[in-house]
Amino acid sequence: MHVAILAGGRGVRLRPYTTALPKPLMPIGGEYAIIDIILQQLRAQGFRRVTLAVGHLSALIRAFVGDGARWGIRADYAEEDQPLDTIGPLFNFLDRLPEHFLVMNGDVLTNLDYASFLRDHEGSGAPLTIASYQRKVKIDFGTLETIGDRLVRFSEKPTLSYGVSMGVYAISGKTLAQYPKNTPLGFDELVLDLLACGERPRVYEFDGYWMDIGSPDDYEEANRCFQDMRSTLLPTLSAAEEVVA
Repeated sequence: MHVAILAGGRGVRLRPYTTALPKPLMPIGGEYAIIDIILQQLRAQGFRRVTLAVGHLSALIRAFVGDGARWGIRADYAEEDQPLDTIGPLFNFLDRLPEHFLVMNGDVLTNLDYASFLRDHEGSGAPLTIASYQRKVKIDFGTLETIGDRLVRFSEKPTLSYGVSMGVYAISGKTLAQYPKNTPLGFDELVLDLLACGERPRVYEFDGYWMDIGSPDDYEEANRCFQDMRSTLLPTLSAAEEVVA
């Protein structure tokens, strides 16, 4: 099984941390880099090949991950000469990937079973499967629902729930075959292209632990709760560590 890890972003929202380190190398709990946790989870779940799409501070990621032997995974790289957004980097190494493969951001902390997720996609026939998490948003104001200038509903500081993308996808190679190399393309554009063609992506709902390290607040929260979440994030690591040892 093969996974493409998107690790080339500049991490603008996470500055000033990312002025010195790319997001995948940000330390969690004072013990692990984010990419370390991801790679150990992937290895324990049966993944053997990883391609990292790198750009910003790529030399640091290459130095840390190397050839992947530390995790019992074969790692290679695809360097971005220009920003290609979130999906564009895949076009440049599509020939290295199998027909069905996992794609994920390099800054995600979750206990999602990646292998089961990929197998579920393979059996679905969908062009793209999106891992989804219900995110609750507290609105600090009373909300007004109107028809014309008449109020029809009022809610005082409601909590809204939305299904959001976790930054983890399963993709079939034929879905991307139409795009030429070195074409910038965002995940949002890919989804809109598929919908316009009548090909609906599949949504895989997940209710476990998920944290997207997208902002300083998110990063600090991940570190605050890491000790409490160790047993959620790390139980699959022991098998990988034994193999590496």
